[in-house]
Amino acid sequence: MPDKSEQQKDAEAEVEGFQHDLGPFVVAAETTRMAMVFTDAKEPGNPIIFANDAFLALTGYAREEVLGQSFNFLMADGADAGALKRIKAEFEANSEASTEILYRRKDGSEFWAALFVNPVRDRSGAIVQYFTSFVDLTRHKEEQAQSRMLIDELNHRVKNMLATVQSIVWQASRANSDPKVIREAVESRLFALSRSHNLLTRENWHSAGLLDVLHDALEPFGVTDGRAERLVITGENIRLSTRAALALGIAFNELATNAVKYGAFSNDKGSIRIDWTIEPTSEGRRLVLSWQEKDGPKITPPLRKGFGSRVIERGLTHELEGTVQLDYRPDGLICTMNIPVPGTRDG
Repeated sequence: MPDKSEQQKDAEAEVEGFQHDLGPFVVAAETTRMAMVFTDAKEPGNPIIFANDAFLALTGYAREEVLGQSFNFLMADGADAGALKRIKAEFEANSEASTEILYRRKDGSEFWAALFVNPVRDRSGAIVQYFTSFVDLTRHKEEQAQSRMLIDELNHRVKNMLATVQSIVWQASRANSDPKVIREAVESRLFALSRSHNLLTRENWHSAGLLDVLHDALEPFGVTDGRAERLVITGENIRLSTRAALALGIAFNELATNAVKYGAFSNDKGSIRIDWTIEPTSEGRRLVLSWQEKDGPKITPPLRKGFGSRVIERGLTHELEGTVQLDYRPDGLICTMNIPVPGTRDG
């Protein structure tokens, strides 16, 4: 059996003869930007007898490392029976579509390539070589994966949104019997949900800042107009996941609605302070947010849990695995929210 050096010499001799026979065509193949190789059809495994610079750049190999190698030496999984069958069909001109194969570069990284094989015949019509080109599909595959991910995310968000809408409608109809009251309650919550969606759309649905969620939720209540001086917000604009932004947006809308109807924003003196801290616990870091009203009309604790409080509790308890404490003090409501520190990925 010939050693490796003898195999290399045989391959180099084959290349010299090949270049001599197909001179102008070899020059054209060498200078094109498409990755190309020629293989010897007379030998088992279709050993490579020519590789252009574009192929070497794509794979990371030097020319001397490629010549004499079996055509399939680049396969990421040489035991992939399906891929081997598709390659064989391509060489036998039995492939009905382009063949996509997963290959591995010299540095170990993988890439997808579309494979196109054409026979080179001698004067008698016998196939003596195969002319093979590779189209790098890496970017195309990445775009396909990104599209699939976006579709999956969209489906996930639509399902979450429909579940939220269903919950809003169900709770509104459970708390009221007057169709007009039910409609107003549902519309208010849907508008809050819509504003949160608009904010996340501006952020490409990656995440949203807590301050931004607050401002968007409170803007319809005149906070940017007559009540701005009676609202104090302190805290860093930490990033929220999309789920947290939606849940907190609705919660702030509920608290502001209550403040306008019955609390600190229902008179000319009341004020609201909103602040938050991040606290370490044995279960991980927690975001503790406080909504504190004062100088509003004297309030008393409700005899039963209202629609608004159930909306807040559902959003934070069920959606974010948090807790909500509503303290109806005579001088104003204090709402304390405790949730896991939100990440930037949707849960």
